[in-house]
Amino acid sequence: MQELEEAMRRSSAQGVMYGQAVANMAGISNSDMECMDILHLEGRVTAGRLAEVTGLTTGAITGVVDRLEKAGYVRRERDESDRRKVFISVVEERAAEIGKFYVPMQEAMLKLWSRYTDDELRLLLRFANDGYKGVLEATEALKAVIDMPPEQRAELKLPPKSRR
Repeated sequence: MQELEEAMRRSSAQGVMYGQAVANMAGISNSDMECMDILHLEGRVTAGRLAEVTGLTTGAITGVVDRLEKAGYVRRERDESDRRKVFISVVEERAAEIGKFYVPMQEAMLKLWSRYTDDELRLLLRFANDGYKGVLEATEALKAVIDMPPEQRAELKLPPKSRR
């Protein structure tokens, strides 16, 4: 279990560093880049939905959307049936410019995945989807810790290391 955790942490950290390099080339912050990726995956969503999915506050999301809109990567669109409702959508032409920088990673991953059987790929897909759900759950728990008074946070204990 510890080896798996460490391998996942290495992979995650390297993915973050790769994303940071792409964000730097795009002229935006890494967290703004990640929000844009979530927008790309979710499709056209409200700022409230983006806040819900990212775990960021609605105020923070307003700043993210402002910066991404100014850079030309997203646009705000009013709902035709309810003009009070505003959706955020990715400007596909601009996103495609960034997408080119991900080609080396996509090629490397496709090369790796081609060595797996269909059953192994289904297991990996289940693992990735379950991992996503786990991270969402952890994000909710972290928000609860952030909302705690500092003296309560100081009393939190780390779980014991797995010995498997």
